[in-house]
Parts: sequence; C-alpha cells; structure tokens
Amino acid sequence: MLNIALFGPPGAGKGTQSKMLVEKYNLAYISTGDILRAEIAEGSELGLQAKDIIKQGGLVPDEIIVQIIEERITSDTDVNGFLFDGFPRTTVQAYILEGLLLKLNTKLDCMLSLKVPNEHLKNRLLKRSETENRSDDTEEVINVRIQEYDTKTAPVAEFYEEKEIYHPIDGMGDVGEIFERLTSVVDQTLEHSWINMVLLGPPGSGKGTQGRMLAKKFNLVYISTGHLMRQEIKKGTEMGISAKEYIEKGDIVPDEIAIKLIERQIKTHPDANGFIFKGFPRTIVQAYILDGLLRKMQSTITTALELEVSTLESIKRLAARGKTFSRRAYDADTDIIIHRLEQYEKRSSKVNEYYTKQNKIHVVNGVGAEEAIFEDLSQSVSEALKTIR
Repeated sequence: MLNIALFGPPGAGKGTQSKMLVEKYNLAYISTGDILRAEIAEGSELGLQAKDIIKQGGLVPDEIIVQIIEERITSDTDVNGFLFDGFPRTTVQAYILEGLLLKLNTKLDCMLSLKVPNEHLKNRLLKRSETENRSDDTEEVINVRIQEYDTKTAPVAEFYEEKEIYHPIDGMGDVGEIFERLTSVVDQTLEHSWINMVLLGPPGSGKGTQGRMLAKKFNLVYISTGHLMRQEIKKGTEMGISAKEYIEKGDIVPDEIAIKLIERQIKTHPDANGFIFKGFPRTIVQAYILDGLLRKMQSTITTALELEVSTLESIKRLAARGKTFSRRAYDADTDIIIHRLEQYEKRSSKVNEYYTKQNKIHVVNGVGAEEAIFEDLSQSVSEALKTIR
C-alpha cells in the first residue's frame, strides 16, 4: 500500500493537492476534520461524543479520533492506500498512527510538507475569508492558527526526519507545478520501495526453479533458507551442525537459525530492489517473524505466490529428483517425503490463511510446462505491483 501524510499550514493548498493525489494514486482521503463533521452529521455514537466536547469548547481527544480513523481505514478496501490530511498534528498522534498502521500490517511511506511563507499564507486566508464571507477569519485569528501550526508540527517534522521519510515541498507557484513536485517525491518513494515475495507450495512444487527465474526477471534477491542451510552443513559451521539433524529427518529447522541466515542475506544486499523468500515462512510463527524482520527495515511482504500441486504429484516429483544429481539427502526416502508433505499440510495452511486475510496471496497451478507456470506467476506479480505503483 501507499500511505502519505500531507502537511502544511492553513492556506498552504492541502485541499487542492489532496484531491489530485488521491485521484492519481487511487488513495482514500482521510481528513480528521471532514470525518468528524460527517460523524456528527450522521449522529453516530462517536459523532455525538465529539459534538458534546466541541460544544463545550474542548478539543476532541485522540481516543475518539483514532477510532474514527481506524473505522475509515478498515472500510476502504478498494484503494491502493491512504492520504492523511492534517494528521498527525502532534508527536503523540504520530506514534498513534505508527501503531495503527502497524496493526493493519502497513506503514507510512512519506510525509510531504508544503512550505509557504507566512505573509503569503495570511494573504491567501484573508482573501478566502472575503470570498467565503467568513467573518471569523480575522488577521488576528489567522496569526494564532499559523503560530499554533508552527509550534505543534515542528516536533512532528523531526519525528519523520529521523525516519528519513520527511520531505519539505515548495508550496509556491502554479497548482500544477506544486503537484509535479509532490508526485516526483511520491514516485521516487515507490521506486525505492522493496518488492518482497513469498513462494508457497508443498515440497516438490517447483518453488526453487520458479523463484530463481522470478528473481532474475524482477531484479530481486532470491533467498532459499534450505539452500543456505545446506551450505552451512557443507562448511561444517555451528549453524550447519545444528540444522543437519532436522533437515535429514525432513523436519522444520528451529526459527533462530533461519532468522540468522535471512538477516545475514538481507544485510549483504543493501542495494537490493527486494527479495523472494523460498522455504520461509512455513508456519504462522515464521510469518510473524518475517513481518518483524522486514518491519525493522521499513518494508513488508508485497505478495505471496502459492504453487498449487497435488500430494501425488509432489511425491512423484521428489522421488524422480531422488534419482538425479540434484537430489537432496531426504529425496530417496519415501517415509521422509511423506513426513515432509504431512508437515506442510499440517502447519503451512495457516500461513496461506495469513496472507489471504491480507489480500496478498495469488494461487497458480503448478502443474504443466515450466515456461507456462512462470508466465502465470509473472502475470500475478505484475498485477500485484500495479496496486502499489
């Protein structure tokens, strides 16, 4: 998803630019002011609470605002992301937004801040108050609003500067020119976003072959935990010795070993466009682990590709591979093959459910010519990328 926060003092032109950004990137527009007014007009429970507070001259607490925002986010499922107008306005709200987006398995991609000199802001607001007959928008009130914005939002800018996603934008000039400056930053953000894929499917479904081909086509780094572990075993490392007994039995290697190997591979490719993970995650716990690993690097899983192959087909393929030079130690033992397939059926179904709930999974028939399967997978990846770019 693409999530943007648009900042700017009163009169900076956020409303105009928001509409254009929402249309270009197919985003849901979230303005706390608009949502509060809508809730009040509808007479919802939260709206009535907010109305009573506003009547008494108070500020609507964050508890109510976050509930309204979460409700809006979870109800908009046909968009590519969200544009937050005027939120967060404080560092407390910045932390709230971080937690809320984390809960929804996404993050804020960029904070765009429109910069306009105060004198120009005053002139714009005074002119607007005349055309809209807003007698309450006096120069004194405007000064207070601008000062309050500067005071409260400076710490928020620092918050996002530390995360390296804060972008000050020159808000002077033609509307189209300002829009081009904004979209230039958004497009660069999308280009530098990692594309991360997970390859799912039973043993023998062809994940390794297809994973390498996809990595080459989309310029990604292929990470196979099984391959990495076999390398460690061959080298006789401590991790290899620990992993060997599990692999030979067809069991899942302890998570701490897989984590170390994956982290090491990611760190050795700092300029990667993204990663394809094969053989991980195999359990729901590992799905959480992978999310945590990527979250540390301000990234997430883009799409999960499942190669659908019957149990009988898997057995045939693994048995056939056991007679070739590329055989694994466990391919020649039918009992171990069946054990591995049982492990997959028992533990991996929850992984599929996990990505299905996030609308990230694409199921592809894994039976047929390699080239045809690869074409189907590539098409699924391209469709997934359209939703984030």
